[in-house]
Amino acid sequence: MATREVYFTPALFDFLRQLKKHNDRKWFQENKARYEADVRDPALRFIEAIGPGLRKISPHIVADPKPVGGSLFRINRDIRFSKDKSPYKTAVGISFHHDRGRSAAAPGMYVQLGPGASWSGGGVHMPGGRSLTQIRDAIVAKPSQWTKIVSDPSFSTAVANQGETLKRAPQGYDADHPLVEDLKRKSFVWHADFTESEVCSPEFLDSYLAACRLANPFNAFLASALGVDW
Repeated sequence: MATREVYFTPALFDFLRQLKKHNDRKWFQENKARYEADVRDPALRFIEAIGPGLRKISPHIVADPKPVGGSLFRINRDIRFSKDKSPYKTAVGISFHHDRGRSAAAPGMYVQLGPGASWSGGGVHMPGGRSLTQIRDAIVAKPSQWTKIVSDPSFSTAVANQGETLKRAPQGYDADHPLVEDLKRKSFVWHADFTESEVCSPEFLDSYLAACRLANPFNAFLASALGVDW
């Protein structure tokens, strides 16, 4: 039997904990080799390795292992409009976006690794007005299909209470609709947590793919509502 690879080790979390305490350019430059060896390079290997599995879930999901401009988010924070001038992020972000890119709203997948808070997720985060209406209209048009997806016991906890919601039913929708709480959503996303030991285990890649497979009917529904291939 083939040996499963460990992509992430406790060294990743150790580096991020220390970065949180010493979030300045001098410390980072002195420890840049650690960042590359313990954080960046393992993340790029993970992205490359998981690509085939993600494409089996949807051929439109992109896993790009380029060190710059690919699936791995930059460690540098954009501080131009932030009161917090800390120059570096203290968690690793990896995005597997739809191949439509920014040309259209579409579901994607995400993983964040950080001390005490590692998780996977996906869906459509804060879509624009037209896209939000398309998703809400699809829920109204196909209530049974939507309910079957979000009430599935294996997935319901991943999608419950995720993202901001309106206090009232959105304009143009029935306040007494049986799915009004879903219609109030501003985002249609899912979430699954991982412990540090799970991230550092040889099963993590398979566990992440399993979470994405559970979410596939949800993502497929959103893609159909938005008129994009899945």
